[in-house]
Amino acid sequence: MRSLVEAVASRRSYSRVTDAAPTHAELLPLVAAAGRVADHSSLRPWRIIELRGDARGRLGRAFVKDAGAHGPDAEKLEQKPFRAPLLLAIVSVRQKSEKVPGWEQDAVAAGVAHTLSLLLDDAGWGVFWRTGTHTRSNAVSRAHDLAKNERLLGWLYVGGVPDGSREGHRTSIDPERYLTVLG
Repeated sequence: MRSLVEAVASRRSYSRVTDAAPTHAELLPLVAAAGRVADHSSLRPWRIIELRGDARGRLGRAFVKDAGAHGPDAEKLEQKPFRAPLLLAIVSVRQKSEKVPGWEQDAVAAGVAHTLSLLLDDAGWGVFWRTGTHTRSNAVSRAHDLAKNERLLGWLYVGGVPDGSREGHRTSIDPERYLTVLG
């Protein structure tokens, strides 16, 4: 069994995945575990939206509307959500708080997303976190039925890992470059 450090150090992004995907029931314990991230005042300022099947088409149409695309460009945009059988939209749900500013609530939601991506990877699924300008579009917000206090941070694209895939390999960092000591 891999240690936690080994599991995190071996994580990869998979921009190409197979049509296999975890079920809703398989996601529940992973989401519960990801929800244990540090959360000032325990606001739980996040939620995750599952997009499967035609819900991905709804998102693709929102991409096209947002971009004002036509013809082949529109077709290409509309197909983007179909690159994986499951998309998990990561939503920051900003709550009124005297103690916890909005940026910190967004950080909690991002922490949930990253932890969930690690858990999915550890469970054998291919995962890629996609962000971009569409996350701030009115058309995309409407496609996700977001409330005024909600911000879309991006999507985890989830599917099976292709046989023999070496995609997403990253070289290790030099930790001395990023870990400094305040004297």
